[in-house]
Amino acid sequence: MAARGHVQDPNDRRLRPIYDYLDNGNNKMAIQQADKLLKKHKDLHCAKVLKAIGLQRTGKQDEAFTLAQEVATLEPTDDNSLQALTILYREMHRPELVTKLYEAAVKKVPLSEEYHSHLFMAYARVGEYKKMQQAGMALYKIVPKNPYYFWSVMSLVMQAISARDEKLAQTMFLPLAERMVEKMVKEEKIEAEAEVQLYFMILERLGKCEEALDVIRGPLGEKLTSELQSRENKCMMLYQRLQRWPECNALAHKLLLKNPDDWQFYPSYFESLFHLIDQSWSPPEEGEHCSEGAVHHTVAEVVRFVEERIKGEDSKESRSLRGPYLARLELMHRLRERGCPEESLLGEPLELMVQFFGKFGDKPCCITDLKIYLHLLCPEQHVQFINRLSEAVPLGEQGEEGFAFPEDTKALQRHLCVCQLSRALGLHHSLDVDGKLQLITELKAHYRHGLKFGDENMVWQCLGILQEGLSHSPSNAQFKLLLLLLYCHLGAFEPVVDLYSSLDAKHVQHDTIGFLLTRYAESLGQFAAASQSCNFSLRFFHSNQKDTSEYIIQAYKYGAFEKIPEFIALRNRLNQSLHFAQVRTERMLLDLFLEADIVLSLEESVKAMSLSAEDDDIPWDNMRDNRDLTVFTSWDPKERYGLTDEHRHQSLEEESLWLRIRSLTLRLLAVLAGLGHAPSQQNSETTNENGIGDKTSVLSSLLSQLNQTLQAAAQMAEKRVQYPFLGPPSTRMGPALSSGSCQCQAAALQLSVHLQELDTVGLDESSELQTQICNSFKSLVVQLQEILNKCKGDLLEMKESKLKTHPSLLENLIFFVETISVVLWMASYCAKILRPLKTSLQKKKKKKKDANTALPLVVCGFQELTGSLQDLLTQALEHIKGQETGMTALKLDEPLSLTSLCSFFFFFQEEASFTKAAMDKVQSSYLRSLQEVGDLLKKRVETIKNLKI
Repeated sequence: MAARGHVQDPNDRRLRPIYDYLDNGNNKMAIQQADKLLKKHKDLHCAKVLKAIGLQRTGKQDEAFTLAQEVATLEPTDDNSLQALTILYREMHRPELVTKLYEAAVKKVPLSEEYHSHLFMAYARVGEYKKMQQAGMALYKIVPKNPYYFWSVMSLVMQAISARDEKLAQTMFLPLAERMVEKMVKEEKIEAEAEVQLYFMILERLGKCEEALDVIRGPLGEKLTSELQSRENKCMMLYQRLQRWPECNALAHKLLLKNPDDWQFYPSYFESLFHLIDQSWSPPEEGEHCSEGAVHHTVAEVVRFVEERIKGEDSKESRSLRGPYLARLELMHRLRERGCPEESLLGEPLELMVQFFGKFGDKPCCITDLKIYLHLLCPEQHVQFINRLSEAVPLGEQGEEGFAFPEDTKALQRHLCVCQLSRALGLHHSLDVDGKLQLITELKAHYRHGLKFGDENMVWQCLGILQEGLSHSPSNAQFKLLLLLLYCHLGAFEPVVDLYSSLDAKHVQHDTIGFLLTRYAESLGQFAAASQSCNFSLRFFHSNQKDTSEYIIQAYKYGAFEKIPEFIALRNRLNQSLHFAQVRTERMLLDLFLEADIVLSLEESVKAMSLSAEDDDIPWDNMRDNRDLTVFTSWDPKERYGLTDEHRHQSLEEESLWLRIRSLTLRLLAVLAGLGHAPSQQNSETTNENGIGDKTSVLSSLLSQLNQTLQAAAQMAEKRVQYPFLGPPSTRMGPALSSGSCQCQAAALQLSVHLQELDTVGLDESSELQTQICNSFKSLVVQLQEILNKCKGDLLEMKESKLKTHPSLLENLIFFVETISVVLWMASYCAKILRPLKTSLQKKKKKKKDANTALPLVVCGFQELTGSLQDLLTQALEHIKGQETGMTALKLDEPLSLTSLCSFFFFFQEEASFTKAAMDKVQSSYLRSLQEVGDLLKKRVETIKNLKI
């Protein structure tokens, strides 16, 4: 906590115990201590704020806010109160209130450097760039320090970056920022590297590349020392933008002479060459070729330069650098693309790659280096190439199994590289069945032999070997990712949570790979784990919104101005994340399915999550797909792996459609919760006063959008897009449509419109409407029964000594749970409408002494509906009980003994035990899913009892 170092103030001594309690998490004692202190010192404002912090942390937000505002309205200027209020407002996620605090403090103490600085940073947290500019200049006038001046300049740059009108940025904000810096340059007041970096940033954004180049190459450029080759990198970028290819070529040439392994300059060197050739450039007759020195403007010169770098590496006694050898292959690739005959000057691709393997085959990077140049080989050379590489792999004598193994880690790495290149060339896929089985056996044998070296690089294709691999290589991320993928495909989510946790995903990874977890959690019936997995992601996204502001503050303090746009871009990228929108939506739906009308009413649940039906806070137009779809390593040839741009586009389209369906469903449920029951209103004015009219229009609009989205989803599902196994997972959209879940939920929500109409018309004059509603009741029951029928069958069964899983049955069961929940909420709304209508009708009959005791049609229909829903839930619970009984009785170690596993799957004994363990995990996961689904359905049975009218 703040303000504990200033012991000269007696108030600090009095406040210290409260700070200590808050620091130690003892918030109740902090509140009590603050109350004691306030009894003696009523005007000790900081004690009141510290009490508010304690209240905030114990969940009493309203009390805390009221207490804080009592102090804030007094406009305190003591450091203790200001810092304590700042902490409180941050915890309340109200940073805008901090700005008001320091605005008032600055007015009262106008010459305080500290308060002006705090005001600037408060504006920075909320992105008030115009006010930041003014605050920076005000601070500079009080204390003329360069950092304060450049805070103001950077705020102008941020106004330009955030301006919607690009013309305004280019004609006002950036030119003004440029003039402000030029003033400091003319007065020779530029002091720090950060100030030069900011000047460069401004000129770059203005497109003034020549001026920026003069700055970098001039005296100011000498201040750019924090990054290696900072000046050279910036010059290279500017030369490329200005298309000054001679300078680009000469600079790249000079830099590669200094460091022939610096790969970033080889592409610039080659690109500039081809631009010079295309422009028929030739050097001047006298003087230097250009300001950067000699220019290589012919292919022969460049070939000679690369070959000289390679000779230099060949002659070294120490280990050679890879850069020049890769540069030769890259140059060959580019020459071939252009159809240049000079390609032959470099040699034969096969020989060059064999030579590269000879030098670097024992490095893990060798495979990735060579893989991108395999196209230089013609198909007839593939087998010859692998044979030549195999000759360079030192293997020992053949063992009892008939295989020769590497005797050290370097030989093992070479063998691994050859295997991966063979696969990448498609040689593994061209084998017949016997050949493939033989290859599998050989690779397994090599893996086991390699375990003594601690190898972690092999990729395996079955649960047993992956589990075995993970037991020997517990840090191997690819083993975990593949296991995670396989378990999810088998419908077993229980083992996945621990696997994902063990990956120890950090920061932005919750956005890039979090979809692997959240896609399957709820759909496989693991509701507790689903909540946990959503929390993994949501905690990151919510903390990012707060943390990014702190990163920006630190960037201003330390002059890292070029990082500020990056931090803001990161915040925007994450706020607009597809995954963020999905997790928020799914978490709220999950909370409703688990709690609405069980713990709280639907209306209370919606209110608790501050869900607004009218507002759509998903940034559809700026949605960003941040998923890392290459997280799984694949060594397959491109035509086999096949993750294309089209797949990415289709996956994003599918994800967006499913998100729209779920978001609209959620918002419709919010409308349904808000409808509740208002007394029948014939007067439209009164109806609008109660907000019913507005809700009706929102309901109609959302239903229309949902129907349109379902039509688009059906068209998308008809395409039956198949993604690669290691590509993006399909959404739940296809199964949801084929099960009938989406259609049934939409029909239930559509029925609320007719119920509203019934509420307005009454029971006396609505026979046709009642018939329509009753028919809808019957239709819903039929649809629910069809969904339930698609859940029937054994999730786990033993057939011919083979264990088979049917995860689609489990997914359909979850769709049934979700859909019957939606129908029950609709029925609850219906009961709220029918109760007063039925009571009113009975009163009228009593007055008229009407002997007719027949119930209205819609009441009878509703009673039939509740009875049918009760029957459906009973069927579902019986099915679950039967599955649990059958699955518990399934003894995996009896019919599927380790011996039979070995013989049937060609497993080794040890591997079979790992496979058995994996099967046990699948069985355990299914049982847990069934238990959680059963528990939820039992609670739903209880809600039906409250539907009597």
